[in-house]
Amino acid sequence: MTAVGFLRPEFVESFPAAMEQGVLYVSIVYSTCGHLCCCGCGQEVITPLSPAQWSFTYDGENVSLTPSVGNWDLSCQSHYWIRKCKVQWSRWYSPEEVTANRERDRYELVRQTGEFTGGRFARLRRLLCARRL
Repeated sequence: MTAVGFLRPEFVESFPAAMEQGVLYVSIVYSTCGHLCCCGCGQEVITPLSPAQWSFTYDGENVSLTPSVGNWDLSCQSHYWIRKCKVQWSRWYSPEEVTANRERDRYELVRQTGEFTGGRFARLRRLLCARRL
């Protein structure tokens, strides 16, 4: 696949089994957006909508996502903005910058929602607590 420069918004209740390249799926019901990575690698990218994660705007024609989409867990490690349906590529981030951004994002998620969803220790803690029940 080749990189895309534009994403067409499609409002859905839930995402299709196979996403289409060049489409930004927006689920208001599940407060989530999804699309195939804009670099063309074919990987699914999910962006939860919340004050501590992503937000979107829709002007009746175009959709924008804020903040940028950094696919640090994908092999492509692509990083871009979606502004008025256009893909604007961002600069490359060093591993240290990626780590700092992830830590900031986790802190904001905990601060605004009280939820901590990432990290090995958090997963282990959830597993151990579930076994005690």
